[in-house]
Parts: sequence; C-alpha cells; structure tokens
Amino acid sequence: MPNIANSLSNFFNNHPQGLFTLFFTELWERFSYYGMRAILVLYLVSQTNSANPGLGWTNAEAIRLYGWYTALVYISCIPGGIIADKYLSNQKAVFFGGFLLCLGHLSLAIQSIYFFYFGLFFIILGVGLLKPSISSLVGSLYEKNDIKRDQGFTIFYIGINIGALLATTVVAYVGETYGFTYGFGLAGLGMLLGLFIFWAGRKNYAAAPGLDIHEEGKKKVLGPLNMVQVITLGSLFLIPLCYVLIMQNQWLDYILLALFIGISIIILFKI
Repeated sequence: MPNIANSLSNFFNNHPQGLFTLFFTELWERFSYYGMRAILVLYLVSQTNSANPGLGWTNAEAIRLYGWYTALVYISCIPGGIIADKYLSNQKAVFFGGFLLCLGHLSLAIQSIYFFYFGLFFIILGVGLLKPSISSLVGSLYEKNDIKRDQGFTIFYIGINIGALLATTVVAYVGETYGFTYGFGLAGLGMLLGLFIFWAGRKNYAAAPGLDIHEEGKKKVLGPLNMVQVITLGSLFLIPLCYVLIMQNQWLDYILLALFIGISIIILFKI
C-alpha cells in the first residue's frame, strides 16, 4: 500500500498544478451542464398543476426543443473557439463563458418562461466559449512534445466523467424529489463553484502561454471600442434574437443548414 501511494503521489507531482485547477473547474462545469440536461425534458413535459410543476409541453415539443438546444450548444463551440484563439485568449474565454453559464443555470431556476429561454441562450453561449478553451488551456500547460500531455488529458477527462456521473444522479434526484427549481439551482451552484476554483487557482496556470487578450482583440474597430468589447456587446444584443429563434424553433431547420454551410466554408478557407 505505501508503494502504491508513493507511485500515485509521484505520478500526480509530475504534472503541472494548473492541471488540477482545470480538472475541478471542468468537473463542476460538466456537473452543471449534464445536471440541467438530466431534468430538462422532464421539466418541459411536467404538467403545470402537478406536485412538481413544469411547463406542460407535449413530448414532441419537448424533444424538439431539446434536440435544437443540444445542437446549438455544440455548434457554438466552433465560433467560440475561433473567438478565443483570435481575440479573447483561452483564460478570458473560460472565465466569461463560466460567468454566462452561471447566469444561464440560475435563470432556469426562476419559474418564468422568459427566464427559461434566456437561461438556455446563456448556456449555449457559455459552453461555446468555455468548452474548447479549457481543453486548449490543458494542452498549453505542457511543452509541445511532452509525453505527459496525453496523461494530463486522461486525468482531465476523468474529471469530466466524474462531473457527469454526479450530475445524472445528484441533480436528477434533487430535481425530481424536491422540485425542478432546486435541481436547476443546484446545477447553477455547481458552476459557481467551478468558476471560483478557476479564478482562485489562476496562479497555477499563469505560466501557460497566451493568457492575455490577443493583439487582434485590442484593436479599435468601432470608435473607441476594441474587438473584445464589440464581441461582448454583440453577445448581449443576440439575447432577444436567440429568444425569438427558440420560440419559433421551426426556423432553426434553415438556420442550422446555413450555419453548417458557413462553418464548412470557414474551415475550408482555414485549411
């Protein structure tokens, strides 16, 4: 047993401290994201006058919205990654994305159809910024040819799996037993904890390259506003647009097709 303990201690000591800050940040981000997904459809189809009230939608309506929501979450990672790489920096993207995720999950905890749609939008934006950027941060902790990098990503993905396991058990149980509001609220508290860990442990990954806002992001593009400020304000202006799109989700067929074509063209030009 002492030999096993020593081997494990040596194994983890060979990795940067920043890895474990990012490990727990991502663990709690996945806890929040998969937690709300575990109860989302149940909340949508639960009757408004039941003991655990929801929105009273039909199964078809709930599955349709769930499908578009999850599709937009993953699609948003492509522009989110581009924005982080070219303008914001990975650190700023993770922090800003985590902040949006906190707003989104806590908005879902408020029993209002308007806060519900705004909450979904904030989560879409937040995951789009955080998800690709935090993985890039993990890679930047190691030298390019460091053989420990693969081990680092394995450890990092263990955190993702732990967060997903806790989410689909704890959040699902709380949501179904005590009320969906408490389930969504618990997911939001998990993201708040993850954001605090990321901020409190910022010195652990301070040596990683590319943490400052990129030069492209500092350029003035609209009067006194630089590109980062324009992106931030633009995100806020997208709130009412996304609200309308989710409300009128039959338009999303054409929008997703247009996004697929647009992203394919961007990727081809990048290559």
